[in-house]
Amino acid sequence: MSGRRIPEGRRDLFKEPLGTDLDETELKQHNAAKMITVGDVVSLTVRRNGMTPLLSIYDGYTERHEMTGFATYVESHGLEEKVIVNPAGTVTCELEDAIRNAITGETGIIRVEGEEDLAVMPCILNAPDGYDIIYGWPGKGMMCVTTDEHIRKRVKELWNMMEDFE
Repeated sequence: MSGRRIPEGRRDLFKEPLGTDLDETELKQHNAAKMITVGDVVSLTVRRNGMTPLLSIYDGYTERHEMTGFATYVESHGLEEKVIVNPAGTVTCELEDAIRNAITGETGIIRVEGEEDLAVMPCILNAPDGYDIIYGWPGKGMMCVTTDEHIRKRVKELWNMMEDFE
């Protein structure tokens, strides 16, 4: 397994939210075909509002507590998912590749064994301009970041602070 990980001394830099708060009542203002959700509660909330995003990424946990609502939704609706191993504080090459493939044509669901928190970064780096990445922010709710060159530049700076691992 290889990929990128946050160096121990730089964790604080990765705790700043990207984008703006998003209320559930504002979801319908977004185009589901250009939407990526990251997190269990967010992915379930979007689907319960009748929207099917291009991609949903989840790990089965919310704030470190097992949360199977979205997992149950996926199973009960017979939705196909790709399972990826991704340890906390990392973005594996496998996760990055799965995100890139989903964005370029495979509408899908990725279930992460490990942690999906940093999946927002490769979503931003790989999605075309104008895509909405909607993700959960613990204790705050939903956040939305719309891809453009400005946000991509900011994420590339963070990405370059990460270290490679094998």
